[in-house]
This record gives sequence, structure tokens and C-alpha cells, in this order.
Amino acid sequence: MKLKFVCSLAAAAIMTAAAFAQAGNSGAALPSAPGAAPDPVATNPGGVKIGAINVEQAIFASNEGQRDFEALSKKLEPKDTQLKAQKADLDALQKKASASTTTETEKADLQRQVDTKQKALQRDMQDAEEDARGQENEIAQRILGKMAPLIIKYATDNGFGMIIDTSSNNQWPNGPVLWHGPSLDITKAVVDAYNVQSGVPAPPKPAASGAGVAPTRPAGATHPAGTATKPATTTPATTTPAPK
Repeated sequence: MKLKFVCSLAAAAIMTAAAFAQAGNSGAALPSAPGAAPDPVATNPGGVKIGAINVEQAIFASNEGQRDFEALSKKLEPKDTQLKAQKADLDALQKKASASTTTETEKADLQRQVDTKQKALQRDMQDAEEDARGQENEIAQRILGKMAPLIIKYATDNGFGMIIDTSSNNQWPNGPVLWHGPSLDITKAVVDAYNVQSGVPAPPKPAASGAGVAPTRPAGATHPAGTATKPATTTPATTTPAPK
């Protein structure tokens, strides 16, 4: 999944949080997750610490994100089932229209049905995709609104002079981030702190079966060690109408 809209707001949200932090830089230190690894350290020749965070990945990896995106996935299952049924019906019509036993008159009638059903399926798929992306962005914006101040506080408390966002839409050639080393990445540390702050428990792990299935992640996104991502939502692919 690519949250282009949300990630385009990440910089604005973090800058807003930074402004509030500068106006009143006080309060308790961020909570630490049990057994959390030492803060990553990377400095330039001038001695300024630089960090990198994959905001998109941090949203998905948080316990709250995993819980809410999984709930959304279950909510969207009936629509996904409906779209698959529509596609199966379309495939059956296309197969019948191309059968050698079908007369030319029947083929013409079937092809009209295929054209109508294919347009309806494409329209329904587009509507479902837009609805899903909208609900995903609502979840991500809500989490980001609470995570942005934490990122700023983490950076301030740990003496970072710069934090760059390495989300998928910021990766070269679509963005300014050409490469970054793993020693700069603070994604997991921020996720661990956010999980403690939110109080949302880790989602239950699925029952082990063999080697298991590795989680998927948004295309082109950096995958920091120790973070999890939301499985991609699948929808049936469209098919090409049989030739008249």
C-alpha cells in the first residue's frame, strides 16, 4: 500500500509538532519499550546527528496501525467477495461467448452482456479502491497526528539535528532520498515508544504453520529490521472482452 496523500502530509505534521516543541520544550522523557535497543547514532563531519524514519512504515508497524488496518481489511471483505463473484460471472460469459458451439447470434448477445458487465465491474472496482484508500488514509492520518509530536520529542531528547523521511514516495527517483544506511534508521525505536505511549497491545500472532509467510510491504518502501507491515489488499483483476 502507498499512502501518498498521508505521507505528503507527514512533513507538515512534523513541522507543526516541531513548532509546538520549540514553543515549550518540556515534559517527561519518552517511554521506552522493554529491551529496546540503544539509540542509533550517525553524525556528519560537523558532529550533527542525523536520523531517518520511514513514516509510512512506522504507521503500519505500530500496534495501533496493525489493529486498525486489520479491522478495516475484515470490514472490506464482503465487497471483495462481491467483486470476485462479479468477475467469475464475467469470465463464465466470456468463455461461453468464445465457445465453438455458440451460434453467431448467441455470441453477439453474449458479447453485449460481457461489455455491460465488464464496465460495471471496472466501475465497482474503482469505487471500492477509492473507498478503501480513503478509509486507509483516515486511519493513517489519525495515527500520524499522534506520532508526529513523538518523533520530534524523540529527536530532541536524543540530540538529532535532522530527521529525514524515507517513505516509499520519498525514495529516488520519485523523491530526494537516494540511499541511507541502516545506522540512521530510528523507525523501530519510534514505533516501540509509540506502542508504549498508545497502550495498544501487540496483535496476536497467527498460529505457526511450517516456515510461515513473510508479511508484505508497500512497494519501494524501506523495511527496517523488527517492524511489521500491513498485508496488501487484493482485488480481482479485470479481463479483456472476447473478440466479437
